[in-house]
Amino acid sequence: MTEKSITTTDNNKGWFSRFLATVEWLGNLLPHPVTLFAILTVFIVLLSGFLSWLGVSVADPRPEDAQTASGTIEVVSLMSVEGLHWIMTHIVTNFTGFAPLGTVLVALLGVSVAEHSGLLSTAMRALVLNAPRRLVTFIVVLSGILSNTASELGYVVLIPLAAMIFHSLGRHPLAGLAAAFAGVSAGYSANLFLGTIDPLLAGITTPAAQMIDPNYVVGAESNHFFMIASTFVIAALGFFVTDRIVEPRLGHFDESKSTMVLDEKAMASPSAQEMKAMKMAGLAFLGLCIVVALAVVPEDGVLRNPETGGLKGSPFLKGIVVLIFVMFAIPGFVYGKVAGTMKNDRDVIEGMARSMSSMGLYIALVFFAAQFVAFFKYTNLGTVLAVEGAALLIQLDLKGPEVFLLFILMCGLVNLSLGSASAQWAVTAPVFVPMLMLLGYAPEVIQAAYRIGDSVTNVISPMMSYFGLIMAMAAKYKKDVGMGTLIAMMLPYSMVFIVGWTLLFYLWVFVLGLPVGWETPTYYQP
Repeated sequence: MTEKSITTTDNNKGWFSRFLATVEWLGNLLPHPVTLFAILTVFIVLLSGFLSWLGVSVADPRPEDAQTASGTIEVVSLMSVEGLHWIMTHIVTNFTGFAPLGTVLVALLGVSVAEHSGLLSTAMRALVLNAPRRLVTFIVVLSGILSNTASELGYVVLIPLAAMIFHSLGRHPLAGLAAAFAGVSAGYSANLFLGTIDPLLAGITTPAAQMIDPNYVVGAESNHFFMIASTFVIAALGFFVTDRIVEPRLGHFDESKSTMVLDEKAMASPSAQEMKAMKMAGLAFLGLCIVVALAVVPEDGVLRNPETGGLKGSPFLKGIVVLIFVMFAIPGFVYGKVAGTMKNDRDVIEGMARSMSSMGLYIALVFFAAQFVAFFKYTNLGTVLAVEGAALLIQLDLKGPEVFLLFILMCGLVNLSLGSASAQWAVTAPVFVPMLMLLGYAPEVIQAAYRIGDSVTNVISPMMSYFGLIMAMAAKYKKDVGMGTLIAMMLPYSMVFIVGWTLLFYLWVFVLGLPVGWETPTYYQP
């Protein structure tokens, strides 16, 4: 290598290191998400008082039957006697009425049974360890995406397992770690099944949409079709990046730099008893699917809309969270009973209690996020900002599908410093959902676009909660691994995923005109 090429390489590394250091510095400037929402809530109170004093108002964009008598929407001050009374009488109901709180907890109760019985872990090991050699990478990424149904399972079980599998196959273990990390984190929102993230985001999107249309409801199933397609696209892209970019760049694995010894127990395939239990759980799941189909498919099905006979507005879609609970809890218990990991109701309750005990931080976050969202809606700040923002986009002639490219990129950049999916959406949804609705796009489509931006940059964000854990895992195979090393390894996934996933979104929504979920519109029509 010439002196000039060495200098160029050093300069590139220096630029990249400075960029990563800037991201980390900006992220460290942000307070804890709970504190951030508390600060934002106080800011809303002060801003509403100031803008109300200035007499700020906009033309009412809502349907005629929901408009004010004056036809305008004014900023409502919380720095007044009436505002103080509203705050004092609504703090509790803001919290208890926050849709994501109940829906996520109910869904998690069912998932916790399947997780603590060992069903999800066994299914993951069976899928990855029994994969054909040529398809190992694809199956690892796909398993990572599917593991998002139970949030921590992919990080704790699959990522170290994938590294060990690649090591045992004579491949670079960091390539396996990267492939699994990409599926679990960069493919976070994609899945074949509805999970806890679906009702969580829908519960935040609904009140944001209701700033424009008070009767609008976004269901947990609203992005399901698009996320099913996304699962296979992301798995294929992850396979390409791992085998063609990341692993060749890693080169030969130097055993002398590794402190990791293959764990034969962790690498063991599921036992005969576990496979039997998984088959029984599969039969239980199949039986539940048949029961649900009998209640939904016939025109007179009991879970169809009793007034229209269709699926839109039906108990089936409105009660999808209950189905998530049942579809995980019953097969989970069946698995536990056959495998011997769950003997009675006490074991089921203990599994549920363990999951609930880990939700303390989430509940604290939800309390302040609920206040922020409620204050934003009551003061009309969201609607005012949406109307002005939509007018600006129209003036700039940014009202076509290209506006989603900017929206996805913005979400990806914000995600570098604010890694929580619910925290970021709670901040951005009250502004961007009504704004893009005024441009004619349905909230379900806006939410699907957000999920792309929120996912793809997880793997390069130092603020991501599991980033330190992934670094510790990587250090077992390469002692001198640093933050820059890990981010440089994962950056190709972010770049390819955001291009490929955004392209899929554009083709799916605007070229093929397919719905992103169950009976969901692409365009909003008041």
